Amino acid sequence: MSRRIAAVVLAAVLAAGVPGCSTGSGADVVTVLGSWTGDEQAAFQRVLDGFTRETGIPTRYQGTRAQNQVLRGDLQQGTPPDVAVLSNPAELAGYAGSGDLKPLDAVLGAEAAQTYSPQWLKLQQLGRGAMYAVAVKADLKSIVWYSPKTFTGPEPATWDQLLTTSRQLAASGRRPWCLGMGAPPNSGFPGTDWIEDILLHSAGPRVYSAWAAGELPWTDPAMRAAWESWGELVLAPGAVRGGSTAALLTSFADAGKAMFAEPPGCVWEHLGSFAIGGYTALPGPPVPDRDFRFFPFPGAGAGGPAEVSADFAAMFRDTPAARKLMVYLAGEAGQRIWPSGGTTFSVHQRLVDQDVYRSDVTKRIATTLARGNDLCFDASDLMPSAMSSAFYQAVLEYLAHPDRLAGLLDQLDRVRRGIGREQWLDLSC
Repeated sequence: MSRRIAAVVLAAVLAAGVPGCSTGSGADVVTVLGSWTGDEQAAFQRVLDGFTRETGIPTRYQGTRAQNQVLRGDLQQGTPPDVAVLSNPAELAGYAGSGDLKPLDAVLGAEAAQTYSPQWLKLQQLGRGAMYAVAVKADLKSIVWYSPKTFTGPEPATWDQLLTTSRQLAASGRRPWCLGMGAPPNSGFPGTDWIEDILLHSAGPRVYSAWAAGELPWTDPAMRAAWESWGELVLAPGAVRGGSTAALLTSFADAGKAMFAEPPGCVWEHLGSFAIGGYTALPGPPVPDRDFRFFPFPGAGAGGPAEVSADFAAMFRDTPAARKLMVYLAGEAGQRIWPSGGTTFSVHQRLVDQDVYRSDVTKRIATTLARGNDLCFDASDLMPSAMSSAFYQAVLEYLAHPDRLAGLLDQLDRVRRGIGREQWLDLSC
């Protein structure tokens, strides 16, 4: 029997309970459903273990990439988890509207108002006036990564500067962009982040918010211009390592590795702050500040808008143990465990000034997330699932056939018009 199988068997035995073995103080096990597996699950388990040490209440976590299907099935059978963690506020808002989610105002009390900025409070209220979710971790999307050993020029501050420098790098024989679209079952999402960032910083938060809420047609000139701007940048000859075909076949988790190769295969990568986890797992490992840094997406500098995403914990069964877990996940003790590893970020305002983020890279990200102005949530994560899935697919088709953009935007708008208004979530920046 392998060590891994033995560990799984042991975990199953402990979860089921055996005579003579204690599972804590005798309290009910808190069940938690999430999408994290592998290293992410191990990191979240450290948070849950901290909760058990503090309260004596055991937890049982189920991680699955088919989380939405599992959750819907559990709700239909009347056996929901105590707590579930989702990244899509629109889905959470749907569960709040159906009465499946339990409000948290009485659970968390007035402390939440001091813990989170007004924008994060609004997000966690899901547009319903009461708090229904807790952001357990967040990511900053409006950033471009680079190695200071490879890119020594001035950081582009405008779109024109970004485009010009990208062309100069390509003309010198260097590939400016690391790009990978693979991310089953959501392949294409890195491209949606590009479109979102370009629209946000070219058309502004108001247009972006209208689009994310399903009010702006995909055929709008501002929307089309965002796609064409992305194409002008990454479809240019020599812009992407391996070209667009390679981008379609490359996992998003592997694309940035080429920045640290000898010789480097690409110079920049547009990817959320979660990229740090991939970089620091490489041989060496690369160190923040010394080996990799970032510059804000052009237009996202001091005081400018920034795109963010988050994973939200919500309570589906109102039990004393579940309430205690939600309080722990929202509090300083629970919120500081993940960031202490240097690869994930909290939106808890007080943690920014504590000894949690130990590099300039991580502190800048954490400060923007917790205290930044004009934070705009990832649009595809706000959209109904049918719309976001169509968006992912359209990105892949555009990279393969950029001449079909007009038809792709028409198709996306047909999907938008076919979705009832009640399924859209209006959470303006």
